[in-house]
This record gives sequence, C-alpha cells and structure tokens, in this order.
Amino acid sequence: MAIYINEPSHTFGEYLLIPGYSSVKCIPSNVDLTTPLVKFKKGEAPAISLNIPMTSAIMQSVSDNNMAVALAREGGLSFIYGSQSIESQAQMITKVKGYRAGFVISDSNVRPESTLADVLELKDKTGHSTMAVTDDGSPTGRLLGIITSRDYRISRMAPDTRAEDFMTRFDDLVCAGESTTLKEANDIIWEHKLNCLPVIDNDQRLVSLVFRKDYNEHKTNESELIDGSKRYIVGAGINTRDYEKRIPALLKAGADVLCIDSSEGYSEWQKIVLDHVRKNYGDTVKIGAGNVVDKDGFRFLAEAGADFVKVGIGGGAICITREQKGIGRGQATALIEVSKARDEYYQETGVYIPICSDGGIVHDYHITLALAMGADFLMLGRYFARFDESPTKKVNINGSYMKEYWGEGSARARNWQRYDLGGDARLSFEEGVDSLVPYAGSLKDNVGLSLSKVRSTMCNCGCLSIPELQKNAKITLISSTSIVEGGAHDVVLKNDSKIL
Repeated sequence: MAIYINEPSHTFGEYLLIPGYSSVKCIPSNVDLTTPLVKFKKGEAPAISLNIPMTSAIMQSVSDNNMAVALAREGGLSFIYGSQSIESQAQMITKVKGYRAGFVISDSNVRPESTLADVLELKDKTGHSTMAVTDDGSPTGRLLGIITSRDYRISRMAPDTRAEDFMTRFDDLVCAGESTTLKEANDIIWEHKLNCLPVIDNDQRLVSLVFRKDYNEHKTNESELIDGSKRYIVGAGINTRDYEKRIPALLKAGADVLCIDSSEGYSEWQKIVLDHVRKNYGDTVKIGAGNVVDKDGFRFLAEAGADFVKVGIGGGAICITREQKGIGRGQATALIEVSKARDEYYQETGVYIPICSDGGIVHDYHITLALAMGADFLMLGRYFARFDESPTKKVNINGSYMKEYWGEGSARARNWQRYDLGGDARLSFEEGVDSLVPYAGSLKDNVGLSLSKVRSTMCNCGCLSIPELQKNAKITLISSTSIVEGGAHDVVLKNDSKIL
C-alpha cells in the first residue's frame, strides 16, 4: 500500500511571521545577512560564505557572466548555466574571474587597420568604450595604442577611418610593468588622473588593464563577494552525463563551487557524480546537489557528500513538473521538513550542511519566510530574469517592457540533461514554459530594495542575523480569509482605472 501523508503541503503565501521583541539595537543597518554556502564542521568556518542569501538559478535565461558579476558585486553568487558547451561555459567563468581581479584581461581589442565602423560595432557588442589596439587584435598582442570615446567624433569622422589614425598612440600612454601591484597601479591612476592603465610586459605586449572605475566600485560595494585574489566568486552548474569532462574544464577556468543541476536529486545518478568528485578531488572541490523535498532525500545527499542541498520541486514560476508528472511538494512544507533533517544531521555528526530554497518566491517577504523556515540561502530565477543584467532580450509588449524568461525544461532550452533518468538523450516532454516577465531595471536597485525589506522584517522579529531568525522566529499558518485581509480591501484605490 502506498504511503499517505495526510497533512497538506503549504506554500510561503500561507504563512506570516509574528513580530517579536525588538530592542534599540534592532535597526536594519545592524542586520548581518552573511550565510554559509558550503558545509562546515562545528567550531570551524565554512570555506565559502555569501554576504547576502541570494544566488541566481542555473538557467539560460538567468545566469551568464554578466549576471554573475552584477550579483557578486552585491554579495551574492551566480551559478553559470550548464546547458551549453563545456567551452562556452568555461569561457563565461573565465570572464567573471578576470573581471574583478583588479587586473582585467582586455576582451575588446582591435587592429591598427580596423575602422571606426569596426570600433563602433565592437562597442555595441560588448558595451565597452575602452579598447586596446594591438598588432594582431588579440588581448596579448603588442600594444600600439588605446581608443576611448574621447578619441573620435562620429559626426565628424568617416566610418572607414583607420584606428591607427585616431587612437591615443603608445608613446603618449602611461603604462605599468607586469610586476606592478594593484595598490601601485591605483596610485599611478590617481597620480596621472587616468581612467585606464595598461599593464605591459618587457616586449610591450599587453598583459591587462586596470580601471579607475573598479577602484570606485569596490569602495561603493563593500559587500562584494570576492576570493583571496580579489576576484569575484562564481559557481557553475553541471549535469550527470558529461561531468567527467566538464568539471575539470570549469575548475581550470576558475569556478569556485559547482552544483548538480537536476529536477530531482534523490537519485543514484547524483551519488555517482558526488562519488566521482570526492574520489578525484577530495574536499577541495565544493559541490551542491538536489533538488529534494523531504528528509529522506536530504539524508541521501548529505551522506553522499553534498556541500549544500537544494530544496524544491515544481515551485518555480516557469516549472510545470507538477502539472506534467504529478510530483513535488509545497515549498514551505518541503523546506520545513528538510531544515529539521539538516538540524538533526548536524546534532548527530557535527557537520552543518546549508540548505538552498529553490522556487516558490512570489513576494519579497517570502525571502524572509524561507530564511526563517531554515533556508541558509535562496536560488532565484524569475526574480533575476527581470533585470538589465539577465542575458535575455527586453521587448515592448503593448507599451510595457518585458524580459524573456524560459525554463530549462521548455522546448526552447531543451536541457534534457536536467531531467535525465538514464534513457534516451532527449527531452521527451516539456517540464517548463517559455514566458515573459515584467522588466524591473537594474539588479543593484532591486536587490537593495528587497534586502531592505528582509532586514526590516528581521528587526520586527527581534533578530539581527539569519541564525537568530532560524532559531527565534515565530511563524503562523493563516487562513484564506487572512490572505485577503492582508491586502488593500474595502477601499477604492485612487489609481484604479475603473474610477472614471
């Protein structure tokens, strides 16, 4: 006979937090959102922690190198999507690791014979206004000059004007040797009032560039997530098919943490991958697994060696797994059970395995609820897909701007590896949809607003850290009538178009 669970599974929208005692210290600026990303032993610090409890989903329409840089600036982390070639994914990782080292490998380069039209085309493609002119057009060629937007005027120059005729020539540049430290480079920038400092070797070959804006950005993004070399921390998604080839390529590119991207994690396929990682890399490689929705699934992945466990099946905005296959669980109920299993495992073993809540977030306050229910951090797809930094197009629909957003199980993505059960190498049926989400502007502004709500709510609960919230929060299940009561009701809104 099948096992029946008579208790209904619940979503975040069915719960509210009850305020707790707030001392004078409970102000938003005192709230610490630091949280562990990977497992650690009692009394020890995790190898990687997040400065904010947010990661971006392993999706084509969400997490590329641009998203990874933008989110790391705010203290979170992106998992670059794995449903692409190994080479392409590794290249994205390399771009992220090179972006914030202070010494940036130039990825906008032209030859001396390139034309103004070529320069403008490259600028439109990359968004970079500073370009190196090298003898072979490569990022490590012999440096001949630099082009910035101050070197040309489109209205007064012919499109076929050669770069060598309007670039700032090498003899007029201030350059630094490759042994120059970042502090020394910044001192040179300030002393000579530069926006960009080329770093060259003894043969005048370009090594890297140092930008004034990076110094300024670091000062205004003190929560940015960086490694010991001041490079942005970045994750990468892998699958259970080509992991033996993909993992070493991603590690070589600089990936700091991996995650098995699968719709269902309570599977021998995931254990095989985890066994492979531990056998070949020991504990030096950090890798998360999932997704699961109950204590059995968590325990399985914990004992298999996962560094963190993702929770959630069927709760994503574009996910139709529940509709297609009839499996899954309400996100709140799944998270509560897995969090309890995580705490029990910690008591037994002294090893704390962070939990990632993946899916089910509709409103900002759901983030705080997820943390209170035991999540250490969240993985968000629709949330990040709305921003400028996501890799999708912004389209105008009936006068309103939208961003494209599609699931990995959609016909558009055809990420069959994510739903792989060991059969044919194809997507048998769709488990995700192709959709649009309202355009919301920049990541920085929106993340800042969302986290200000999280900090404010935590203060209302009398908690100044995520562990405090997990331990002391009071949560109540609410009725459908309470949900209605929680919104504006029994009034006529002034901006209601029906009032005419």
